[in-house]
Amino acid sequence: MTGATARPTAPAVPFGRFVARAQDRGRLVVQPRMGMSRPDRMRDGLRATRGAAATTVGTITVDSYTRTGDAVAAHEAVTLGVALNGYPITTHDPAVTRHVLRGVADDGFPVQVRHGSARPERIVTALLAAGLDATEGGPVSYCLPYSRVPLNVAVASWERSCALLAEARHTGAHPHLETFGGCMMGQLCPPGLLIALSVLEALFFRQHGLRSVSLSYAQQANARQDEESVTALSRLAAALLPDVEWHIVVYAHMGMYPQSPGGARLLLEEAARLAVRTGAARLIVKTTAEAHRIPTVTENVRALETAAAAARAEASAPRTADVTDTGIHAEASALVDAVLDLDRDIGRALVTAFARGYLDVPFCLHPDNAGRARSGLDADGRLYWSAAGAMPLPARPDLGRAPILGADGLMAALSYVQRTFDQRARTEAARPRSHPGHAPTTDRWDQRP
Repeated sequence: MTGATARPTAPAVPFGRFVARAQDRGRLVVQPRMGMSRPDRMRDGLRATRGAAATTVGTITVDSYTRTGDAVAAHEAVTLGVALNGYPITTHDPAVTRHVLRGVADDGFPVQVRHGSARPERIVTALLAAGLDATEGGPVSYCLPYSRVPLNVAVASWERSCALLAEARHTGAHPHLETFGGCMMGQLCPPGLLIALSVLEALFFRQHGLRSVSLSYAQQANARQDEESVTALSRLAAALLPDVEWHIVVYAHMGMYPQSPGGARLLLEEAARLAVRTGAARLIVKTTAEAHRIPTVTENVRALETAAAAARAEASAPRTADVTDTGIHAEASALVDAVLDLDRDIGRALVTAFARGYLDVPFCLHPDNAGRARSGLDADGRLYWSAAGAMPLPARPDLGRAPILGADGLMAALSYVQRTFDQRARTEAARPRSHPGHAPTTDRWDQRP
């Protein structure tokens, strides 16, 4: 597949506009990470997502063969009826995908394709041919953690992919591109770098013709630090993206998830409250099955409804004091400025920044990552830099503190959130109840903006 010359009629309400309208009405948009290889099951999953008692958008997540460009293996699996861990969008004919979407995706239910590919041109071509125009990723965030593709190769591929999306406007598309930069190795990466990467990828998208973008941030291990971080991300987006449509998307924790259903529920509810408190417009949910296996459609729908209920409760709660400034905004700003000063072309600037160590992701083993930065985790879950390498960070008193060391230290840090929320769930379950619990309501909340 080399290009899409025709496109079905696009919905009148594009992905970015749909999210903006929901936010204007005080509704958090919630979204699953759903992908099935069989078209009929993918369609059923989208229909269930649309029918959830929440304001939802749909997801088609592609499989690993498609993500890595192994078209032969994907085609063989489809031919033999072998189940994959996602939807092989470049293998299925566009007419098949259009049938999956027909009567499901419309003005009241936009659908985004999620893929994880460092070289996504064929995926972008396929989604456009199927009548879709919303996807996500980025030249850094889908290269360094997930591939061995050289960064300059990924940047060139993402330039071409952005051009495909931007050119699709001439056929009636309204392309939307979400940066994954705020989620990269997120569970052990201090937030200043995540924010900087999210902003830089969004600027890259704008430079290559996108006019509707979203900026991501992954929930970490300390709620107050997360609040400061999302607030900083919004400030930078407002300052640097004044001429494009944008919103913030929060991800439920990207690391080791609680093993107990109660712990997983509490963590998801905290993510929803974080999104509401910080003015984020969209939340990517996780389920109670996350620590054990791929979740079912029913579990995904339950997670969507749990998050929506927590968001509604938080929206009606009294507001607390302003977020304390511990320097995260200044740190992210310094990194963004340092990269933008390297080259007017943001793609070249990103490649140079990693080559010089101006951007350096801890625990990332990609050959183009300097690997000199080190991070640590406080007893209360706050992430900090113990060593900055060559990154031009503002002077901070916590630089030089103890890094995460050894296999035991790494596992303790990675499992901090899991252990914390499983313990909270045990404490909650042991607490005496003064009144009977209320059964969940079956009333359908008006979900469409």
